[in-house]
Amino acid sequence: MARRSIPVLKKLLSLSQNPSPCSRFTSRRSVTYMPRPGDGAPRAVTLIPGDGIGPLVTGAVEQVMEAMHAPVYFERYEAHGDMKKVPAEVIESIKKNKVCLKGGLATPMGGGVSSLNVQLRKELDLYASLVNCFNLPGLPTRHENVDIVVIRENTEGEYSGLEHEVVPGVVESLKVITKFCSERIAKYAFEYAYLNNRKKVTAVHKANIMKLADGLFLESCREVATKYPGIKYNEIIVDNCCMQLVSKPEQFDVMVTPNLYGNLVANTAAGIAGGTGVMPGGNVGADHAIFEQGASAGNVGNEKIVEQKKANPVALLLSSAMMLRHLQFPSFADRLETAVKRVISEGKYRTKDLGGQSSTQEVVDAVIAALD
Repeated sequence: MARRSIPVLKKLLSLSQNPSPCSRFTSRRSVTYMPRPGDGAPRAVTLIPGDGIGPLVTGAVEQVMEAMHAPVYFERYEAHGDMKKVPAEVIESIKKNKVCLKGGLATPMGGGVSSLNVQLRKELDLYASLVNCFNLPGLPTRHENVDIVVIRENTEGEYSGLEHEVVPGVVESLKVITKFCSERIAKYAFEYAYLNNRKKVTAVHKANIMKLADGLFLESCREVATKYPGIKYNEIIVDNCCMQLVSKPEQFDVMVTPNLYGNLVANTAAGIAGGTGVMPGGNVGADHAIFEQGASAGNVGNEKIVEQKKANPVALLLSSAMMLRHLQFPSFADRLETAVKRVISEGKYRTKDLGGQSSTQEVVDAVIAALD
């Protein structure tokens, strides 16, 4: 018996010294957390499929959640970008459930139609937008070691919607910055960095020109920074920030920005790290949260992608993993992230934006097959 066991022991030893590629994505932990009674009860989540590719990618999430037997169930509501306002029943559902998963909502250009995305943020006071831009293993990009979290103030600034025509041919658009909102987003950014073992927070601004508005934002960030001595704090002007992002993105960790700058910075960082189709994100407030594709560029796709059913579901799948973690279902979030990263790393099933030719359904099937 002892002689027979020697080859087996040698094989086991070689496997431990040369782990398989898939083991890189397998997280091993003895205990996740101690649940309270009832923590495993299924949670209701409001689902807004949205416009364009939205129904495709939200449908992908529904399939994966069902395959995982995740403790969530969806309440589906219709809302579209061409509506004048968000339907009251949608707002009521999100207020009841506290959590929403959303596809892209198209915003008409001009014409005085208010963005439903902005309406949702203001109605629910979703003051913080968070987009995580990072390199996915196996997906080649121009830069390596990118892991940036862009935290954007979501309720004021240039998105306040305070515009009027002073006289024919002259339009005035107001940018509103308040100390309350600036301090609130700065606290959120530093608390996020502290709780996620991040080392640095960078404030993005244009205070050299907008000395009062962006000056107030910077003043608020500086005051909050003094309460977190273990986290490095620095500042960067937004135009220099964009240049640094495309040349040395690895220098950034957590970035905190006013509203408009955050949109530009998040989309730029997403493009650097692999594209908008793979970057997760969410909008959070004190009581509610909406999870969606992190970068706004291309979140409704185009008619050709919709017709061919080749939308990339990765961004919303990773956003739904963020949602599961938000709902305190960390093991389900880990399983989903691991499966998505494994499919991307293997490279067999990728949509066109990632260099492949797979359909949405083929990617979904691959993710389901990769679930542990």
